[in-house]
Amino acid sequence: MSSALTHPKLANCRRLFLRNYEVMINIGVHDFEKRGEQRVLINVDLYIPLAQSTPKDDHLDEVVDYDFMRETISKRMALGHVHLQETLCDDVVRSMLAHPRVRAVRVSTMKPDVYPDCEGVGVEVFQIKDET
Repeated sequence: MSSALTHPKLANCRRLFLRNYEVMINIGVHDFEKRGEQRVLINVDLYIPLAQSTPKDDHLDEVVDYDFMRETISKRMALGHVHLQETLCDDVVRSMLAHPRVRAVRVSTMKPDVYPDCEGVGVEVFQIKDET
């Protein structure tokens, strides 16, 4: 996984991450997928400007709390069935970018139990917030 910190708009950012967050979700387009939940691994990278993520007094409110990533994903899971991993990624990206301190986000999802002969199948999205 290469870092997007080399992108010029992210040169002055800190990267927060959540790795292999395992969720059970009703996801898929096939009939057998709609009858139960599947295991999905979610990875998130948040890019936060250093000016908005460098604590002066060592207090949590000076940074973006890791709980934000988990809670955002949990809220999406609570919405129910989703057909495509692309939709799931896009929804999570959109919610993460809504945070005022987040400049960019990378989200990947992987279904590890689809095929017995590979680690998994998945989708990844990277987006930088429009600075308008």
